Amino acid sequence: MKKTFVLVVLFVLPIVAYLFFASGVTNFGRLPSLKEGIMEIPLNSGNPMFSEKISVLGFLGKNVEGRKGNAFNLNQKIYKRFHEFNDFQFLMVVPKGTEVAVSNLKKELSNLDETNKWNFAFLNDQDITRLFESLGTDKKLESDLSSPFVFIVDKQLHLRGRNNDEDEGFKYGYNTASVADLNNKMVDDVKIILAEYRMARKENNLQGKN
Repeated sequence: MKKTFVLVVLFVLPIVAYLFFASGVTNFGRLPSLKEGIMEIPLNSGNPMFSEKISVLGFLGKNVEGRKGNAFNLNQKIYKRFHEFNDFQFLMVVPKGTEVAVSNLKKELSNLDETNKWNFAFLNDQDITRLFESLGTDKKLESDLSSPFVFIVDKQLHLRGRNNDEDEGFKYGYNTASVADLNNKMVDDVKIILAEYRMARKENNLQGKN
């Protein structure tokens, strides 16, 4: 009996501990809701909307070419990893008049991967400002209506993020200019929210709900 106990302590417990910490403690539980009542995308000209999607929301601004590096970082670190989830989308808000630049960006992104979940909403300047302000974050839009930060918006139009981040306290958005921020924080947070919805779907199926 003592030998068995010693073997368990020496071999089994370290493996269990490793698996727990390797998966990341943030993968357990729910991703906090930081703001409710995010403005929906105005329904015009066939723009995609938030409804019934888990969205990574970004603001590329009037100089889409200047945000190309941010888009590539986001594509490589987040999109390629999670785009196969059915209810997941990237929703990039851009000012009207940038259609050609967006088309060029999509072509370049398609050289790296398929772009089915890269969606773009073309809005007037006022609606872009209103949408950004509805997030209720500590971030500011640049003068060209762009931001290096992206945000996670759930199906209920809630902004999701961290309320006890070790660096920022409240973490509203993720800096696409920082590979470390995408790798070390956003990847974990997207995992959490997708796991939430998978679990909710399983529970609904077990209860016979659609």
